[in-house]
Amino acid sequence: MAKTPRLLPENPRLFRARVLRTERTTPSMHRVTVTGDDLHEFPFLGFDHWFRLFTGRPDQDAFRMPDLDGKKWWPTFLAIPEDVRPHCTNYTVAAFRPMPDGTAEMDIDFVVHTDADGEPEGRAAIWACAARPGDQLAMLDQGCIFDCPDDTSEVVIAAEETGLPGVLGIAASLPRDTVGRIIQEVPTAGDVREIDAPSGVTVTWIVRDEVDHHAVPGRAALAELQRHVPVDDRGYAFVVGESTLATEGRRHLHRAGLPKSRITFSGFWKHEAKESVSA
Repeated sequence: MAKTPRLLPENPRLFRARVLRTERTTPSMHRVTVTGDDLHEFPFLGFDHWFRLFTGRPDQDAFRMPDLDGKKWWPTFLAIPEDVRPHCTNYTVAAFRPMPDGTAEMDIDFVVHTDADGEPEGRAAIWACAARPGDQLAMLDQGCIFDCPDDTSEVVIAAEETGLPGVLGIAASLPRDTVGRIIQEVPTAGDVREIDAPSGVTVTWIVRDEVDHHAVPGRAALAELQRHVPVDDRGYAFVVGESTLATEGRRHLHRAGLPKSRITFSGFWKHEAKESVSA
């Protein structure tokens, strides 16, 4: 996931948490709700607030997570012996709820792709689908990526399912006078959600099963985005998800007249590799 330095917290903080409950919210999305002794102190910003997620692997007998320096966490993480090192990946806050008793709950939504036998693929999704109340995890706060200039004339957002939690958060956080459009691709009609977008933002849902069940995720969203022409050079675009959607989407928007400085793009994963792209 790409980093915008000015949006990163000055002192990224590690939060330890535990699973409260899990549920399959749509055919392709599994939600894990977590809490923690100090999670109420998580500085939730809305939009696409994201974090490094640390979880145990199936071959580990216990979750072991050392304290990390938020700014220099990577060398410390790599120094953990591989047989006890947690799995690390990047996720977006799907929802954050302060509770009446002074605690807080956070929802984390995991995209579930399955193999030919219907079993979840990918270490994070496998962990999420198997998670049980009390399972331990940790999260390193990373702030937001979405960085819309104040003078923006139009907001354009494009993503496939891995970007959906961020898109939902961004739409709900946008000023209510924002104009623009959201292009959101999902695998099935059952994955379509209500989006709390401003009235001036048009939402285009693309259901991959209805276009081409075997299509690479993000290709249909990219095709729709490539038909979009920015209204002027003061627009702002946010294009995330599969690597080709992000890179080709940025290329199209820039060629169509949008300055590179007004395009945020991030390839979360590559179809060929079927794995997360490190930030």
